[in-house]
Amino acid sequence: MLWTRWLVLLLCWGATGSEQQADERGAVPAEVRSDSRRERSPPPVEPLDFGFVPAAVYNTHAYYEPGSIGILFHMVHAFLYMVQPNLFPKDLIVKVIQQNMGGIKIEEWRKPENVVLLLQWIQYESGFLVCATFGVVFVVLIPIIAMCFCMCRCCDNCGGEMHQRQRKNADCHRGFYTASLIATTIFIIVGVLIALAANHNISSQVKSTRRLINTNMRDLKTFANNTPAQVDYLTAQYTTAKNKVLSDLDNIGPLLGGRIHIQLEKSVIPSLDTALRMAGAMRETKEALENVSSSLEVLQDGVGKLQASLSGERASLSNTLSDPACTNGAVSHTCNTIRSTLSQLGINADFSKVPDVNHALANVNTVLKTDLSNIVQKGYASFNDTPRLVKEQTKNIVAGVKGMLDKIGAEITGFSKMFPVEASLANFTIFLNERHKAIESYYPQIDQMDFYRWIACVAVLCMVVLVLAFNILGLLCGNCGYDKQATPTTRGCLSNTGGNLLMAGVGFSFIFAWVLMAIVTTLFVVGGNVEKLICEPLANRQLFKIIDTPFLVHPEKRNFLPGMLFQNPNIDLTLGGMYRECYDNNGLYHALQLETMFNINSFLNRTVYNRDLAKVFDSVQVDLQGITLLEQAGRDNLINFANSGIGQIDYQAYLTEVNKGVTLIDLLSFCSDLEAQADQLPRGALENALRGHASSIRSIHREQVVPLEQAMSTLHQSIKQLQKTSNDLPVKVTNVLSAIDAAEYLITHNASHVVKQETKVYVQGLVGYFKQYTEWVRNSLSAEVAQCKPISNIVDSMEIVGCSFIIDSVNTFWFGLGGCCILLIPSIIFSVKLAKYYRRMDTEDVFEDMANTGNHDEQVCDIHGNLAISSPYCDTLTRFPRASAPPSYSVW
Repeated sequence: MLWTRWLVLLLCWGATGSEQQADERGAVPAEVRSDSRRERSPPPVEPLDFGFVPAAVYNTHAYYEPGSIGILFHMVHAFLYMVQPNLFPKDLIVKVIQQNMGGIKIEEWRKPENVVLLLQWIQYESGFLVCATFGVVFVVLIPIIAMCFCMCRCCDNCGGEMHQRQRKNADCHRGFYTASLIATTIFIIVGVLIALAANHNISSQVKSTRRLINTNMRDLKTFANNTPAQVDYLTAQYTTAKNKVLSDLDNIGPLLGGRIHIQLEKSVIPSLDTALRMAGAMRETKEALENVSSSLEVLQDGVGKLQASLSGERASLSNTLSDPACTNGAVSHTCNTIRSTLSQLGINADFSKVPDVNHALANVNTVLKTDLSNIVQKGYASFNDTPRLVKEQTKNIVAGVKGMLDKIGAEITGFSKMFPVEASLANFTIFLNERHKAIESYYPQIDQMDFYRWIACVAVLCMVVLVLAFNILGLLCGNCGYDKQATPTTRGCLSNTGGNLLMAGVGFSFIFAWVLMAIVTTLFVVGGNVEKLICEPLANRQLFKIIDTPFLVHPEKRNFLPGMLFQNPNIDLTLGGMYRECYDNNGLYHALQLETMFNINSFLNRTVYNRDLAKVFDSVQVDLQGITLLEQAGRDNLINFANSGIGQIDYQAYLTEVNKGVTLIDLLSFCSDLEAQADQLPRGALENALRGHASSIRSIHREQVVPLEQAMSTLHQSIKQLQKTSNDLPVKVTNVLSAIDAAEYLITHNASHVVKQETKVYVQGLVGYFKQYTEWVRNSLSAEVAQCKPISNIVDSMEIVGCSFIIDSVNTFWFGLGGCCILLIPSIIFSVKLAKYYRRMDTEDVFEDMANTGNHDEQVCDIHGNLAISSPYCDTLTRFPRASAPPSYSVW
């Protein structure tokens, strides 16, 4: 019993001491347990790789395939099903056990409830009772019938007379009896072979039993040897979770600070981005003002030069049109038309009255002396420095947590060493070795007993073989020595020997039949009931349901197995459930439901993440008031930019002049029209002069108008940009400053909520590693540590040895032997009938045809050839002097 307890409790790690120690640590606060209920879903915890628990390789294959003899087993099972088709009487057996737990007493059977149980049991066993009754009747009647048969033959009856009546169908009768006896003999031979095969199967499977015993013992040793290493592996893997936690603690800045940074950047980064865009707008404003100033100077200077050039060209063209050639009637109209367009050669835009932007440009240059971009970048850097702040401010907490984790690891490792698991399992291994040697010491005796059993079964079969030998020899001698021409009194010696052998077989059949049937009946009752009441229920696990019936053993003890193992019958542990778990190769911790005695998961939860560790994590505080997003110089810079005066620029005046265009008319169009007018004039000096003026105007457009148009385009773009930038500029600056102030207020006043929230997420990530470890330990204990497949293999091996090896073979033996016994009856009948045709008779019937009288007189000739003639109505003693009985005058 001591070994059983150590085997059961080897994984418990001392439930009593551990729970007391765990209770001293206390439970985890409710605040920590409710961490999962956060406003947002936590990020997934990185899965840890704890590797694989060292697996035990078990060599026992508890499976038996009978091979060709399995056909015989199925035949026997089918026969037993015909004899006993009733379902397994689970309820009846339970009632019988519960009624007789106090001991079987004769007077108890007189109670009505016990009488009912007895009647139900008789009804269930009715098939076996009928067959057993038949066997008993057979055993009783065969000796009686044999004695009567012998006495009858001694009185020259029952075929004992040595006189054979001559019949016309005698050959037909002989052939029928011969064929019937041959068929019966063949079936008896088949029965003998079936019994012999079953007998040999038992002997051959005895050797396989040794293999099953050896492999089961090896598996138990493997179980005992591997379990300490598996337990050590479980405790050692705490280091994996601890190292991951330590790694996250070392990186608390990037992890916790990064999470805080991510949550705050939703408000902080957009405000800094707006300030940075405003710094860019300042530079763009300066460039636009510079473009406006330079473009205005270019336009003012260029417009003056263009005005002078156009005035000179207009005067020159007017002089050309004053040529006398224009007075010609045909030419004068063209000259007048050209003269009327000379007023269009003038300047349209006047930039001399447009105010300059030098004041605004000077103010912007003053603003840009302060590098707002650099100030904003400092704000970015200060905010991005959150991880470093978190790491610096939690440095002492991280050091404390590391010390606590090392202490917890030492406690778990030390706790696993508190109990002598290895020593106990080593003693268990020694116990297994001793038991194995003790079992092996019985092997010679088992072999000797099996040899005696084999001899006894062969001796029993030899009884049948002896009868078969007489039958076969009788058939051979009788058929080989039979002569159709010989009369019954003149049959040969060989034929007579065949008849005598057949009668010898009849004699031995009477001698052995009742003995064989007694053996068959005994084996049938025992083997059949074992098959139906033990083997079949064990195969379909109905037997476990009986054992697992609540309150079967004792009315106050609910379950049998936990009461025997743990002295606690109220644990919901059943033998069938344990077998299923072990059959699936699960761990012994789960199969025996050891969590009811010691919940390792709860212990690890209280040990790995205890109250002290929770307090340390809850004390994490991060102060972000040192973060400055925008210095005062940056604020002043934004305000000065808003007051730089770009909002007071008369943008409409600029746009009005820019939209007018440089000249009153498109000079290229004017040149084209002038050339078209020149084409209408006769060839000559006037035409050439007009074409020269058109070329000069084109040159003015190319050299003066095009640059002015480019300057006006630049001026237009810059004015539009400045107009867009200056639109509600004070409001924009105010919004930027308000966003910066709101972000700084969030950091200085409301960041504690974000810090607390993200700290919970971070702590839950750390706790998640411990939960992974505890969950992995629980799953490993349930499925991988101390896998109890050897236990189910032992049960299966016992079923294979007891049922498949022995009971099936025993049942097959009596099945074959019983068939031989039944067939001995027709064998006796056919042998007696057939022997009459092979044995030499003392008298025979002789018939002569009396031709003179027409009467058929019957003559009886004795064995010496003396002839006696008589009438059928004469005295029988005269007619048959040597006959043992007078023949009857039946119809031929």
